[in-house]
Amino acid sequence: MTEKPVRVIDTGVRPGRAQIAFDQALIEGHKAGTTPDTIRFLTFPPTVLVGRHQAIDQELNLPACRAAGVGIGRRVTGGGALYLDEGQFGWELVMHKATLGLPSLGDVARELCEAAAAGLQSLGIAARYRPRNDIEVEGRKISGTGGFFDGDTIFYQGTILRAMDGAKMAGLLNIPSAKLARHGASAGAQRIVTMTELCGGAPPPVAEVKEALVAAFAKRLGITPRWGAITAEEEALAQQIHDAEIGTEEYVYGLDDPARAADVLSGSHAGPGGTITAHLRLEGPKQDRIREVLLTGDFFVAPPRIVPDLEAALRGVELEAVESTVAAFFDQARAALMSAPGSDFAKAVMVAAQMRNEPAR
Repeated sequence: MTEKPVRVIDTGVRPGRAQIAFDQALIEGHKAGTTPDTIRFLTFPPTVLVGRHQAIDQELNLPACRAAGVGIGRRVTGGGALYLDEGQFGWELVMHKATLGLPSLGDVARELCEAAAAGLQSLGIAARYRPRNDIEVEGRKISGTGGFFDGDTIFYQGTILRAMDGAKMAGLLNIPSAKLARHGASAGAQRIVTMTELCGGAPPPVAEVKEALVAAFAKRLGITPRWGAITAEEEALAQQIHDAEIGTEEYVYGLDDPARAADVLSGSHAGPGGTITAHLRLEGPKQDRIREVLLTGDFFVAPPRIVPDLEAALRGVELEAVESTVAAFFDQARAALMSAPGSDFAKAVMVAAQMRNEPAR
């Protein structure tokens, strides 16, 4: 059997935006051939993060976040908003498609989540994968995950909840009641469980948990992980990306709350792949043509540029042609979607468009 070497690194505790910039540096380095297949562990100071496509004002209680002095950032992956601190740590894999041989993002999510669950099981935690991208213990989340394909590079990440101030998290995130209801929970803190709770207040040391995950990834994925070093080139690229994009206010706050504008129609469609919200401006004598559209939500789609490309493809399209336009776009785009079919984007647009017939409030 051919050995599949994988470097393992730990970037320790760094500010949220710096950690996200390092994500992008690993992706770009891997695509360029200067970063090998890598497993990374990372830890955040108190930080809230929104997903790549989320409207930040809708997902975070920003006044509470600022009053608490927590870091505020935006991930390069999709999915929902998170609160992170030193009580948790992140794990992620940056690998070539050929290393794993998994054809779809859904396959990647299943294999990596089941591997991470097996690592926790080896420590006595009854963890199980729950589609589309959670790891749970008796219905409560102990790890959330997400990722995407970028060319031939797979980027996939998750968290491990060793300890968590659930009340603090609930006060900082705007968690939709409908999302909680799907999981049988009435408050955000009820939806999660920590290793500390499961282990009677004495969870295994962090280093032991990380080694258990590495061993489980090795067994499940057929890889040979070895601890290695972060390169100076990776650090320099991460700093460059932070200063130019990830660390900027424009990147973090660029998607705020478009529904506040008086001429914007907003509507949502919730499906198994997440909630998609469309924000529309219409034009024409009958207001039946899209002037512009913004798509937000906790969905996963790869590569990330697919969303702005779809928004551009819908400009000037008659409402009656939305479904066919979206279908043609995804037929040609070679996008990777996790559980959400392309048609869900069309449904969100049409829900928003129907609001033009609603009486003014």
